[in-house]
Amino acid sequence: MKSILQRLFRQGGARPASPPRRRFRLGEPGSDYPLYAIGDVHGCLDQLLDAERRIRADARQYEKQGLTILLGDYVDRGPRSAAVLEHLARPADKTLKRVPLCGNHDDVFLQFLRNPGQIDKWLEFGGRQTLLSYGMDAEHLVSRSGGDATLMRTMLREIVPAHHVEFLESLPVLLEVGDYVFVHAGLRPEIPMEEQRDEDLMWIRQPFLSKGPMLPKIVIHGHTPVDKPQFMAGRIGIDTGAYYSGHLAVLKIIDGKASIL
Repeated sequence: MKSILQRLFRQGGARPASPPRRRFRLGEPGSDYPLYAIGDVHGCLDQLLDAERRIRADARQYEKQGLTILLGDYVDRGPRSAAVLEHLARPADKTLKRVPLCGNHDDVFLQFLRNPGQIDKWLEFGGRQTLLSYGMDAEHLVSRSGGDATLMRTMLREIVPAHHVEFLESLPVLLEVGDYVFVHAGLRPEIPMEEQRDEDLMWIRQPFLSKGPMLPKIVIHGHTPVDKPQFMAGRIGIDTGAYYSGHLAVLKIIDGKASIL
């Protein structure tokens, strides 16, 4: 069942529909070409930097650099959302090639920046910590703007850098590499890849979690927190709740074999 917040932000009245997000498809990775996936970050910059350090150290054993895919949800709940976006919005150095995907929290944050009249719902979704990471608390924003959405939007433009907004707008929603599909939440079971909706790719839980993709693909996803990474039929879930567990999972795929780094 869709959450109330999902319906509000996906169908928010006068808000214009967002254009579909990009999707990328790459060929089969070579036998010496590692793939790495990082679970939901949620404002945990220290854990993200540590995950990238582990990836760099592991990748040194291979001739080819490989590719690092981040599964989305860079903002909300954790303490340093603004710093995470600043880090990811900058080009990675030559030792790390990364592709950040869009999570539902990232998409909702972008929609909030466009339509801050729904601030109460966004704050309930973990947005309070994101706002604080930019140096402003919710009560101050509401009191200074008098609750006027247009004024709130102007204030938000002053504290959220334009390149953060551009980064959120640019995020693709899916990366397909050979038989592996990297996405934030999952796929609608049995639906062909080209017919999968952005909404499901960023929000779905059931029936994906119980059935898997029911396609000849292995889906690497986050979105649903687990105590430890789950290796299930047709899917691998790696959201280990970094903002409360302190652990950010990294999955490694090399020569068709997946393991936790």
